[in-house]
Amino acid sequence: MGYNERLADRVRELLEDRDDVTEKAMFSGVCFMVDDKMCICVTSTGLLCRIGESKATEKLEESNCRQMINNGRTMKDYVYVDDTDVEKQLELKSWLNLCLLFNPHAKSSKRKK
Repeated sequence: MGYNERLADRVRELLEDRDDVTEKAMFSGVCFMVDDKMCICVTSTGLLCRIGESKATEKLEESNCRQMINNGRTMKDYVYVDDTDVEKQLELKSWLNLCLLFNPHAKSSKRKK
């Protein structure tokens, strides 16, 4: 199953003024890399948001999101947000802003040879 193209277009629109954004196929979706670091990813069911461990803990308590688990390992900086929870532009902007706020603090992935 492909990613939610309508949601990806909405994210693209919000990021169009930045010159440090690239797209990369990852996590069965399309990820938006900011400054060569994964920032936000659009999947078939919503968003994968990289917001940092402390903000993720806070949002898990107050929002309808869920922790990312990859190969049985909890990815503490990441949460999944269903596409139904970002139908309004203000909701999408809010999640994207959290991702952009964390991005300068995020570590770059090691490049595969």
